[in-house]
Amino acid sequence: MDAKLTSVLDALNQVVLGKEHQVKLALGCLLAKGHLLIEDLPGMGKTTLSHALANVLGLQYQRIQFTSDLLPADIVGGSIFQKDERTQQTGFVFHPGPVFSQVVLADEINRATPKTQSALLEAMEERQVSIDGHTHALPNPFFVIATQNPISQTGTYSLPESQLDRFLFRIELGYPNAQAERALLEGRSNSSDQLTQLLSLDELEYYQNQVNAVISSSALLDYVQRLITKTREHDALRYGLSPRASLALLNSAKAWALLEGRDHVLPDDVQAVFRYAAQHRLSDALVDPSLDICADIIRSVPVL
Repeated sequence: MDAKLTSVLDALNQVVLGKEHQVKLALGCLLAKGHLLIEDLPGMGKTTLSHALANVLGLQYQRIQFTSDLLPADIVGGSIFQKDERTQQTGFVFHPGPVFSQVVLADEINRATPKTQSALLEAMEERQVSIDGHTHALPNPFFVIATQNPISQTGTYSLPESQLDRFLFRIELGYPNAQAERALLEGRSNSSDQLTQLLSLDELEYYQNQVNAVISSSALLDYVQRLITKTREHDALRYGLSPRASLALLNSAKAWALLEGRDHVLPDDVQAVFRYAAQHRLSDALVDPSLDICADIIRSVPVL
């Protein structure tokens, strides 16, 4: 792996202990220009991971706490009628909301109403916000990390399929192992505020462009297509993955290959990210929720 990317991962792993795989997935999601959904119980380190990622990359960071009374304007901003004291002219002036940041943490996104959740749809897909007939571009890079409490908890609203499809990955952090938790109790973890910037914006853009340059052979694309087709034909699924999902799977496999230090994608890369890119898109389509659909698909689709 590239030395600078290794240093970024090492720094993050000093803050989020015992979660090397999830940290690598989060960085890969950003390099692939996607968005990340973290679903887990409160207190598992979701906010810590997002803040650490922003700090180590030197990105502008905003946290939005989603609640049942949050309004769309609280996210995207709005136009306010005001008077310019210098020119004495009056009119509506747009005041951007917290979504106008390079890293946006949508904390507990499923505690807000569907109307408020939908305020992020255009921002996540088109990297812009339309208000009062005007379009406002969002910063570059633009990375949304949304945290979600398990749907069984009180006061949660299910994310619609259209919103879930905007997330490149869904991951879970889970409980730390005994060694990592002991280090946490002994105060041997770093604070995210202690992290210094390790990549410039130009370097981050370079690595994102390198993801696009990773080679995917014709045989590899055939394998991706077989996986996608299997989801559309599987008896346990009411519907399969969309073309957007197939692109997401390929781009995330390219990012994983780059983090593995290769300039080409292998079937192992596709398999490594398949669950995280596909499961949240298929969860509502499952006829039998107890079936591990991603593992079943990978087992049933030949590599060659």
